Amino acid sequence: MTYLVLKYLHIIGAAVLLGTGAGIAFFLLMAHLTKDAAFVARTARVVVIADFLFTASAVVAQPLTGYLLIRETGLSLTDGWVVASLVLYVVVGAFWLPVIWMQMKMGELAAAAAMAGKPLPARYHRLFRLWFAFGFPAFGAVLAIIWLMIAKPSF
Repeated sequence: MTYLVLKYLHIIGAAVLLGTGAGIAFFLLMAHLTKDAAFVARTARVVVIADFLFTASAVVAQPLTGYLLIRETGLSLTDGWVVASLVLYVVVGAFWLPVIWMQMKMGELAAAAAMAGKPLPARYHRLFRLWFAFGFPAFGAVLAIIWLMIAKPSF
């Protein structure tokens, strides 16, 4: 029973990471494409809240439930697929943490532009391109981790 509860929580955490990440990317991209500074500012504010509520919770839950699953099943932290998953998890974090800052800054820049009745500034666009680029390795790493959890390949 403990194993099934842990596995359930671990799968839900993975779904939250993947789903929230994809949803956040979609909504911020759609707001960006409108070029409406006020809309971008509001969307960025909501996106940051979602990241703190959902993504951050899953970020904490995943290693905890993963470790408990390893203990429960008798696997080892040194198994190749586990090591690869942990390395990829660090990669995800290395891209996700700056993205949160970028989202906050993009929201601030958009809000300032909206208040001034001006278009989104060049700095916002630079941050958006960087934010967009950071999404690919982070999202790819999450997909790879999920594949590793399912396939458990031996290296």
